[in-house]
Amino acid sequence: MRYTEIGGRKVSALCLGAMKFGSQTDDATSAALLDRFMEAGGTFVDTADCYQYWVDGFEGHESETFLGRWRRERGITDEVFIATKLGAQPTVPGGGPESWEGLSAGAVATAVERSLRRLGTDRLDLLYTHKEDPATPLEETMAALSRAVDEGSVALLGMSNHRTWRLERARAAARVHGHRVTALQYRYSYLQPRHEVQLESPGFTHVTPELLDYVNAEKAAGRDLVLTVYTPLLHGSYARPERAAELGPAYDHPGTRNRLAALDEVVRQTGATRNQVVLSWLIGGGMVPVIGVSGTGQLDEAVEAADLELTPEQRETLDAAH
Repeated sequence: MRYTEIGGRKVSALCLGAMKFGSQTDDATSAALLDRFMEAGGTFVDTADCYQYWVDGFEGHESETFLGRWRRERGITDEVFIATKLGAQPTVPGGGPESWEGLSAGAVATAVERSLRRLGTDRLDLLYTHKEDPATPLEETMAALSRAVDEGSVALLGMSNHRTWRLERARAAARVHGHRVTALQYRYSYLQPRHEVQLESPGFTHVTPELLDYVNAEKAAGRDLVLTVYTPLLHGSYARPERAAELGPAYDHPGTRNRLAALDEVVRQTGATRNQVVLSWLIGGGMVPVIGVSGTGQLDEAVEAADLELTPEQRETLDAAH
């Protein structure tokens, strides 16, 4: 297992997504996957306070609640670094984005208290703002988050699915209070969509060239900023070609075919799977893939990818395809 750092904290370079744990993935399977991830050296787990309110029969707290129970049953303390998110939990049962709690000072304070209780901890390792809240000034949100850090309820701050200009303004607002946003989370994979075309879900916000340039510039200036990326394997599209058609028109362009050809060439050279080469490419590029798995076979494949290091020539083959 390779490792990286977020805000000075050492974490595995592969993050296990817990979105379906405690809901669509039953408790026994969820616990087995977490146990196996830890045995393989995994230490980074991702969740949110709204997972999965959109699935019939669930309210949105199931993932955090399950993780808290698992931690208590296993006696887990600092061995696992858990990132959670706030702002996208509906305020009314059955509600959607139109009723999200948002990022007001009051919503932040309430969400922090709930997540602490569910996860069974006195401090959240990493807290992301899940989605933009245009109705709340960024200064109000960042002041509330900074208070949570000052009070010891939150260790590190992150942002997810924000446009780059709002991200920079928010980070500037946090600096006023003496704090930094040290982690970001967006959608990203080896195959690249056309950014002018809507992805299959409006909830996804994809990494743009501008955002990549911003992250690289911050790192070059010595200001640590880690990019964690969700949907890195595009819902199984690399392993199951029939799923590729479900990606929609955003991926229907010559670059997709060219990149798949380059990917298959590196697969041939390494003897690894498509999924493993994609994950290794992301990790080698300084990103942390957030993987969602439903079985130990998928988890083992991903864990093995964390130990696969591509040669400079293989990375060039992948990078040059457009």
